[in-house]
Amino acid sequence: MSRAERLREALTGGRGARWHPTDALVRGLVLGVGLVVAGAVLHRVELVLIGAPLLISTLLALVTPVGGTPVVGVRGLPLTGEVGAAKSSVEVDAGVGAEVLAIRLPVAGEGIGPVHLLPASAREIGFVLRRDAWGEGVDLRPDHLVAGPDALLVHGPVTAPERGRVILPPVERLPAGLLPARAAVVVGAHRARRPGDSVELRDIRAFQPGDRLRRIDWRVSVRTGALHVREHHAEADADVVLALDTRVDLGEDVGDWAVALRDTTARRGGTLDRTVRAAASLAAGYLRQGDRVSLVDLARPRLSLRAGVGRRQLLRLRNQLVVCARWAGWAQRPVLRPEQVPHGALVVVLSPFLDADVVELAVHAARRGNLVLAVDVLPERLRADGESVWGESAMKVIRLEHDVRLEAMRQHGVAVVSWGAPIGGVLRQARAARRVAR
Repeated sequence: MSRAERLREALTGGRGARWHPTDALVRGLVLGVGLVVAGAVLHRVELVLIGAPLLISTLLALVTPVGGTPVVGVRGLPLTGEVGAAKSSVEVDAGVGAEVLAIRLPVAGEGIGPVHLLPASAREIGFVLRRDAWGEGVDLRPDHLVAGPDALLVHGPVTAPERGRVILPPVERLPAGLLPARAAVVVGAHRARRPGDSVELRDIRAFQPGDRLRRIDWRVSVRTGALHVREHHAEADADVVLALDTRVDLGEDVGDWAVALRDTTARRGGTLDRTVRAAASLAAGYLRQGDRVSLVDLARPRLSLRAGVGRRQLLRLRNQLVVCARWAGWAQRPVLRPEQVPHGALVVVLSPFLDADVVELAVHAARRGNLVLAVDVLPERLRADGESVWGESAMKVIRLEHDVRLEAMRQHGVAVVSWGAPIGGVLRQARAARRVAR
């Protein structure tokens, strides 16, 4: 017997791992034999008539063969899933002679669920799982107990291992917006400054030796009397760095900012929830255009994800967002290393911007020559602490300091936008401002 089996037997009193009699069996034998014997000794027929059926039914139940080890297995439960409902099932092999199965089955939206009584002849039991929040969680725990005839012999109760899934952050379809162009070997969806073979016209110039004949603009050539060619922009990929500030998770109630979370990944509608949802949606939009997207956790750089493209990168990124949320917590200072940001990349900083450190980080990234987009994830409507007389005043101070930090980033060339507002126009203005400055 292994150490795990000995521990299980010690915790269950040696009864959970094999078939064992119940108290009903003991009572049936004692009462049946006692009533029959008492009726025979006292010459009381009524005692024999009461005890005989009880004794006979108990003996018949014992004669029925009961054995085997009941097996309960979960089928069709993936490791990851999407927000919403999913179907799964439990396969049951109750063993020989079993009549009743008591099993804990989940109810959609109510956790691991209550215990259900079913006939032991059931072989596959289907159910619906539902999770409306992303993150890790337990979906079911199929605890079970199998009973023989008249429930005089039972196997269990058996506490099954918990089975759960990682619900990936949802992806909202939104326009990715204008991105900074960057020349690259791989052709992408954004305009580069060098000439190339895209469909967007760059210039019409005089013919030079080496130009291809198919580029000749015959209409202009006939009008001017000299050969002219069309010059187009090249297309290039863009590097996008999603920088997440996971140090705090704040909701709309200012009075709950100091309250720790329990049994949940993030506050529903809080800054961490908005950060993860925004990062997943932005990554999906940029990857759909063929760009390279990387992920950086400003609080814990070791959780960062290298740049990649395609659907596989989106799946890796959504899984990594769950990992970042799991390890979220206060860090002394946000970190964004220069080697994590390619030259010319778009840096998207997602943060509530409630301290100066993350503001300085965004400004330093802009000074290094990158186009920086600061996405403010602080809830728009904050509610003051009603239990404190200084609640309203404290909330006003928080709002004023927050607005000052956002304006300071704008003054240093950082594009600032609140999550939910259009991003393309803000990036377009930031690019125009950088060109004028140059």
